[in-house]
Amino acid sequence: MVVLNKIYTRTGDAGETALGNGVRVAKHSMRVTAYGTTDELNAVVGIARLHCPPELDAQLALVQNDLFDLGADLCRPEMEKDAEAEYPVLRMVAPQVDRLEREIDAMNARLKPLRSFILPGGSAASAHLHQCRTVARRAERLVVELATVEAVNPIAVKYLNRLSDWFFVAARITNDDGSADVLWVPGANR
Repeated sequence: MVVLNKIYTRTGDAGETALGNGVRVAKHSMRVTAYGTTDELNAVVGIARLHCPPELDAQLALVQNDLFDLGADLCRPEMEKDAEAEYPVLRMVAPQVDRLEREIDAMNARLKPLRSFILPGGSAASAHLHQCRTVARRAERLVVELATVEAVNPIAVKYLNRLSDWFFVAARITNDDGSADVLWVPGANR
């Protein structure tokens, strides 16, 4: 259980923070940037939820919890030392990705095939979900970059990749099952 009695600790005043294994690193390290971006994504999801219908809001609540799991996974390097940890280490697992895929398939079954790229917009919910999609893609790029220099749970990368697809399809659902999508018209303003 997490207990937060005191919000400020002053331990980060010199520009460092502690990872999940207690090691102190610069706040601008690749790992901190990666899990910090998943936290940013979680905040953007919170805004999107304010505009979504109840069923989608419930699914987004699951996503927000997953994003905390993802942050916990990313803040703990050295996966090979998980067994030595004082407490169980939280890692992303395949069923979290599987759930996203099932939800994507169910939502996508309601939609007509695309014949054009979509511009973010249409409804407030759709616009916010597109913002979630772009932040998820940025988080994915950062985690992939981190994986080039440090060990990263491959399921974390897969989850972010699938999550951005989830946001894309959900954005179409909130645009009256795609009928209110704003389509890109190539060269329209030439």
